[in-house]
Amino acid sequence: MLIQPVVLSGGSGTRLWPLSREKYPKQLLPLIGEDSLLQATVRRVEGIAGVELAAPLVVCNEEYRFVIAEQLRVMGKPGTVVLEPAGRNTAPALAIAALAAIKNGADPVLLVMPADHVIVDTQAFQEAVCKGAVLAESGVVVTFGITPDAPETGYGYIQSGDTVGSGDAKRIARFVEKPDAQTAQSYLDQGTYSWNSGLFMVRASVWLAALKVCRPDIAEACERAWVQGSADGEFVRVGKEAFGLCPSDSIDYAVMERVAAGQAAGGNTLPMGVVIPLAAGWSDVGAWEALWDVLPKDADGNVAQGDVMLQDSRNTLALSEGRLIACVGVDDLIVVETADAILVAHKNKTQDVKKIVDRLKRAGRTEGQIHRKVFRPWGWYDSVDAGERFQVKRIVVKPGAALSLQMHHHRAEHWIVVSGTAKVTQDDKTFLLSENESTYIPLGTTHRLENPGKVALEMIEVQSGSYLGEDDIVRFEDVYGR
Repeated sequence: MLIQPVVLSGGSGTRLWPLSREKYPKQLLPLIGEDSLLQATVRRVEGIAGVELAAPLVVCNEEYRFVIAEQLRVMGKPGTVVLEPAGRNTAPALAIAALAAIKNGADPVLLVMPADHVIVDTQAFQEAVCKGAVLAESGVVVTFGITPDAPETGYGYIQSGDTVGSGDAKRIARFVEKPDAQTAQSYLDQGTYSWNSGLFMVRASVWLAALKVCRPDIAEACERAWVQGSADGEFVRVGKEAFGLCPSDSIDYAVMERVAAGQAAGGNTLPMGVVIPLAAGWSDVGAWEALWDVLPKDADGNVAQGDVMLQDSRNTLALSEGRLIACVGVDDLIVVETADAILVAHKNKTQDVKKIVDRLKRAGRTEGQIHRKVFRPWGWYDSVDAGERFQVKRIVVKPGAALSLQMHHHRAEHWIVVSGTAKVTQDDKTFLLSENESTYIPLGTTHRLENPGKVALEMIEVQSGSYLGEDDIVRFEDVYGR
């Protein structure tokens, strides 16, 4: 049996601001251990007994493509990265993944996993996947219901019906949207409801056929976009215009609710839908309180990461990326320090962090979108300081990497090499710079920075001029196709 892991990586995770930002969301962050959530999702399927596992297939926004490709490369899991030119929710994303998976006549079982969830018990997860794989291969659509331990109002629910076969799989009776507290408690009391995990298993052809029955408009748009697509190095691009016209809908709304209801259209039938219980320490890490829930705590219920000192404090999460955080006599707080923003919130109010991100966006501020440290396909830069008509950046270029050949209309740049070797292009001149050497790039000069060496190039860039925005770049050549 061939299982194709499909990782859906489209969320922005605004409730985990200031660590998660629009252009560097939570799935790319190492919130639990050394792996990012995306890497942990890919690693979670390693070693499933009795199945053949295909290389991972990640569906993501173009914004994240280079970071995701690099995270997979570091793991030794190159896989396939399919790029969405626009966000259209999970149903079209899964359709594109299914079309990618059936190339060369294959029809694997798709194991569909959001990139930003946490599962503590990998063995329990893999055992549930093995059960689901058998059913999915036979043409059943499988989802996994999380055994609830509280009347949670932040999750959707799945009601279970009759048992299917001799195992613990049950027919899906219905999907329910996020309930109020009283309704959630009634679901818990009945014992036939589970949390909707967003995890699915289905054969690629079965999903495409069900989508054509339930949402032929989405199926047609995705097929058109796939035909118009092309390979771009390590990435697969779908047709931008066709995908842009695709309606936006979730897997649940587009197909699963009709599968649960046994609906069909035009004489067509839909596959059976089943739910398999999953008790594996699952969390969607939707807010800071959820992260506190899954992280190890001290005797007072505190979680401390980075440079943190806690005194007479309880049930608090304090996370520092650099500066010292000192908490004295506080309970039930979330304190998160980054280079350009600090969050202090009560644990019961962490769902409202999104409102701060919305206010930042309305005010035209960048802190909701990007970090001070910004990753690029060639490396990264950190905006160390800025003021009237100047900006200072620390720039690190990976061995063998190169920035685009470019020019600026409004700023000049001074480059000082701290370590490594820089290959510099200025108009028609090319030369090398070593440690403690520098050069000046006048305004309007065509230039490029490269690292020809085998170690990272680190340098300081001082910009000066009337406008220092990142959009003041005219690119003439770029190996990354930007």
